Amino acid sequence: MLRWFRAFLPKEERFFELFARHAQTSVQCSLALQDMLKGGDETPVFCQRVNQFENDADSVTREVLTAVRRTFITPFDRSDIKNLITAMDDAVDQMQATAKAVMLFEVREFEPPMREMGTLIVECANLVVRALPLLQSIGQNVSMLTQITEELTKLEGRVDDLQDIGLKELYLKHRDANTMDFIVGAEIYDHLEKVADRFDDVANEINSIVIEQV
Repeated sequence: MLRWFRAFLPKEERFFELFARHAQTSVQCSLALQDMLKGGDETPVFCQRVNQFENDADSVTREVLTAVRRTFITPFDRSDIKNLITAMDDAVDQMQATAKAVMLFEVREFEPPMREMGTLIVECANLVVRALPLLQSIGQNVSMLTQITEELTKLEGRVDDLQDIGLKELYLKHRDANTMDFIVGAEIYDHLEKVADRFDDVANEINSIVIEQV
C-alpha cells in the first residue's frame, strides 16, 4: 500500500542526474588510470588526472548526500541512495589510492597483467554508466540490470585471476633480485584488484535496489 501511495507523489529526479555525473567522472578516472598504467615519463601527469577526477567525484557525492537530507520524496529508499553513491565513490577512491601508490614508489613501468586489469576497470565503469539510467524505470529494465550486474561480477572475477597470474609472474621475476620490486608490484596489484571489488559492490547495491522495488 505504501509503495502504491509513493508512486503518485512527486519525486526528486535530480538524483539520476547526479548519479550520471558521478558515473561519467568514474569513466574519466578509469581512463586516466588506464593511461597511467602505460608507464613512461607521463605517468605523474595521469596520476594527477586521477586525483582531479576523484575530487570531482567527491563533490558529486556530497551533492547526493545533501539532496537525500533535503528531499521529501526520493526515487527509492534513502539508505539505498546513500549506499549506492558511497559504493560508486569507493571505486573512484580506490583508483586514487592506486595512483598515490604509483607516485609514492615512483613506478614508471607496469606489468602486462596490470595494464589488462586497467582495461577491465574501464569496462566496469562503462557498465555502471549503462546501468544507472535504467533505475528510473526498474520494472521495465530488470532483465538488463541483471545482465549488467552479472557482467560486473564476471569482470571482478577476471581481475582477481589477473592478480593471481601477475603476482606469480612478479615472484618469478624478482625472487632472485630486488625484494622491494616485488613488494611494490604486489601493492599495485592489490589496489587494482580493490577497484574491481568496489565496482562489484556497486553491482550488489543495484541488485538490492532492484529486489526492493520489484
